[in-house]
Amino acid sequence: AALSDKKVVRELEPIIDDLPFSDGDRTLLFVNGMGGTPLIELYIVFRAAHRLLSDRGITVERQLVGDWITSLEMAGTSITLLRLDDEMVELWDAPVHTAALRKGM
Repeated sequence: AALSDKKVVRELEPIIDDLPFSDGDRTLLFVNGMGGTPLIELYIVFRAAHRLLSDRGITVERQLVGDWITSLEMAGTSITLLRLDDEMVELWDAPVHTAALRKGM
């Protein structure tokens, strides 16, 4: 695996094991930039995380990639994984109109 893949595995495996997530789970994968990481790099992290989850039978049903929670142009990323059910998907897909996020309007 590429160096970025190894770093993502090191970050994501403890998250997967903590809940724990398992084969058949539906998830929302959130890759957040801290403000100074280029968007292309966030998508490289997303790709590696998506691959790891898929290899474990975990479905990425929804995703969010970008600079959403930042710290004055700090370099780096955070990864958040949320287990989804039908109710959570319905809530996630609902229209949003806030200063930070607008979708489904």
